[in-house]
Amino acid sequence: MYTQFYGFKEKPFNNSPDPKFFYPSPKHAEALDRLLYAVTERKGFVVITGEIGAGKTTVCRALLNKLDENNDICLITNTHLNAKELIIAILEDMSVPYKSGTKIKLLSQLNDFLLTKMEEKKNVLLIVDEAQNLTPSVLEEIRMLSNLETDTEKLLQIVLMGQPQLKEKLKLRELEQFRQRIAIHYHLYPLTKDETRGYVHHRISIASQNGTLEIFEPESFDILYQFSKGTPRLINYACDNALLTGFVYEKKKITKAMMLEAVNESLLKLRELSDDVKTLCCDQCQDFEHCSTRWHRGEKGEEQICCEKCSKYFSCH
Repeated sequence: MYTQFYGFKEKPFNNSPDPKFFYPSPKHAEALDRLLYAVTERKGFVVITGEIGAGKTTVCRALLNKLDENNDICLITNTHLNAKELIIAILEDMSVPYKSGTKIKLLSQLNDFLLTKMEEKKNVLLIVDEAQNLTPSVLEEIRMLSNLETDTEKLLQIVLMGQPQLKEKLKLRELEQFRQRIAIHYHLYPLTKDETRGYVHHRISIASQNGTLEIFEPESFDILYQFSKGTPRLINYACDNALLTGFVYEKKKITKAMMLEAVNESLLKLRELSDDVKTLCCDQCQDFEHCSTRWHRGEKGEEQICCEKCSKYFSCH
């Protein structure tokens, strides 16, 4: 809707994990570097944790984008599985013909497949997303998968990605052997305020047709950061809504007030900041908080609800 208005080739703040928009903040770049090192050096086990929306999946997609054709990838996203179902899911995702049977028979078929891939000089990477949902018994089964190896190297590289609950789950006493197998564990923290500004400019620069970056006024980042706390998914949500608000008002710059309106339309509101930011209104009406009518926004071309002092739509900011 607003892409042409702002000169974008595409929406810059979609929440899909498009590796093209990967923002190499120091923490995200380090997570990607550690993943690449673990996979290329066949370290076996990697665990990446982070809060909801921290960018774990985007880092994962950036990793896959950097791997060459010598890597076969198995991505498991349904983690409400028992041990046998997990093995079947791996075989099916890798398009391995198999005969149903006991868990031991399924493991044997998986092992044969991995040995074939090793002979072909192929690296097989298993990525399990939302791994915090796995039960301790299934995590133990994944540990056993890491035992599939030759005398010199692992047959299967394993990456677990999950929310902080995964980190807590791995502290359980029965998972002591699992913890000892983890070669790399990296926790992905939210962006700082400066990184948040860099993240927004980075995504706009990729989506922009004309190279324009300064669409968001500096003060709008105060609201954006207080709302998102540096979480990329929430940054995307707020910026997308703010750009839609700017399009409705036909404003090329996103102000602090527009950003506040955008985030206050979400389920995660910042009502406590309302006193610090003037609500969008015309120059003749400076008393919104005590107004009995309370101006509110309609769509372009629709009649606005205003007080008597503020009845002209063209005066609205």
